[in-house]
Amino acid sequence: MLVQRLQKKIKSDPKKVVLQYFNIGNLNRIKNVLSRINSLSEFDLQNELTEIENKFEGRHKFFREIIYNNFLQVEKYLDNAENISQEKKLIIGAYFSKEYSIEAASLFNPSIVLHPDQSKLKPKTSRFLLSLRATGEGHISSIEFKTGIIDEKNEIIFDLESKYSTLPQNDNTKIFNRNFIKENVKFADNDLLINFPETFTYEEVKIIINKFSPEISLKYAQQIADILDIADSNYKINFSHKSEINERVIFPLSKMESHGLEDLRLVKFSENNGENIFYGTYTAYDGYKFRTQLLETINFSEFEIHTLHGAAIQDKGMALFPRKINGKYVITSRQGGENIQIMYSDNLYKWEKFEQLQTPKKSWQFVQLGNCGSPIETDEGWLLITHAVGKFREYSIGALLLDLDNPSKVIGSLKTPLLEPNAEEREGYVPNVLYSCGSLVHNENLIIPYAMSDSYTGFAKVNLSDLTETIKNGN
Repeated sequence: MLVQRLQKKIKSDPKKVVLQYFNIGNLNRIKNVLSRINSLSEFDLQNELTEIENKFEGRHKFFREIIYNNFLQVEKYLDNAENISQEKKLIIGAYFSKEYSIEAASLFNPSIVLHPDQSKLKPKTSRFLLSLRATGEGHISSIEFKTGIIDEKNEIIFDLESKYSTLPQNDNTKIFNRNFIKENVKFADNDLLINFPETFTYEEVKIIINKFSPEISLKYAQQIADILDIADSNYKINFSHKSEINERVIFPLSKMESHGLEDLRLVKFSENNGENIFYGTYTAYDGYKFRTQLLETINFSEFEIHTLHGAAIQDKGMALFPRKINGKYVITSRQGGENIQIMYSDNLYKWEKFEQLQTPKKSWQFVQLGNCGSPIETDEGWLLITHAVGKFREYSIGALLLDLDNPSKVIGSLKTPLLEPNAEEREGYVPNVLYSCGSLVHNENLIIPYAMSDSYTGFAKVNLSDLTETIKNGN
């Protein structure tokens, strides 16, 4: 079995920046900055605006719209804000804006799926969409996308890179209900829930809680905090249709994600009615604890984020199968930090039980096992690409084959790694690590994008039949 590394590699680019609100600090500092701007003469203001335009406007799509929105965040601290000129509002917005280099540290942990648009392609070519974990200042991780074509020779050809990176708008229309609270918040009894209407938005729930009596607030302090937390973690975002997919960046939005959205595992999921939806499991991290989240989208423009919950949501690295099996959703995951498990559920968002698929048995697996993305359906079974950790914290990539009708049954497993770090791949931010979050099949070959030492990304290919035959033979 020949595994071939492709020439194409992706490295981080510190020039990729997004424009964000700059939280200067406490109210006194905000007012001090506003006072200093107000002291500028009309001549100075015009020079400021000219400098802003010359230095920054060409670096950002929707530049004026963004800095105006940042002005709106401090408008309430101004007297007679309605009398301020549009130019001065933009200058104020500029002082409360900052650039963030999303890839300054690294670009890694890729997941690849077929692009939603497969029209107007040459024979034996496929259009793909690749998600990546981008890490910048403060080691904060976001999700970005790249698109391109895999040609008839299995070569990776990326679409022309845009010079812009854009952030989404938060859609505050998401509706919650009492049952959502019951399922997600422990000890949320009727004495508390009776204070909520049957349905509500996140902004409405904050207003409701602020009106609670001191007695209710004290008695249910933990449950109230949990309600705010879970409502904050379930949200909708929308990107402008004037932006391209490879310009879009999903940056941490909820408090639980404040230190990063990590290791998105994308899958194109086939519904029973024949429609497709893209799901992606990822880890939300706040610097202290983590939570498993599920991203949903049809077009990679509008996204809905959900929290996975239940007794079986205990660890990282959840990966959803691309269709229901025997009427149930299926996920493979790591549990207990070292074993690969499988879970079944009638409810996409709630997972209560898991059973073991694989435990470390080979020396290159002794420390830890996990998946490298969602299983791939083949004629021979479900192909599950895995990762394993051995001595010196070396991460390598392996593979399992699972029964199509009963994926709890392991047909075979590679005895040796499919890929392990070579001399060029072992150096980087985290040495000796190869890692992937999702592969795809193209022209009878498995295309594996993989990160090298948490620093940059490459690609490998292997004949699918050769791989499944090798797994079945236990080689």
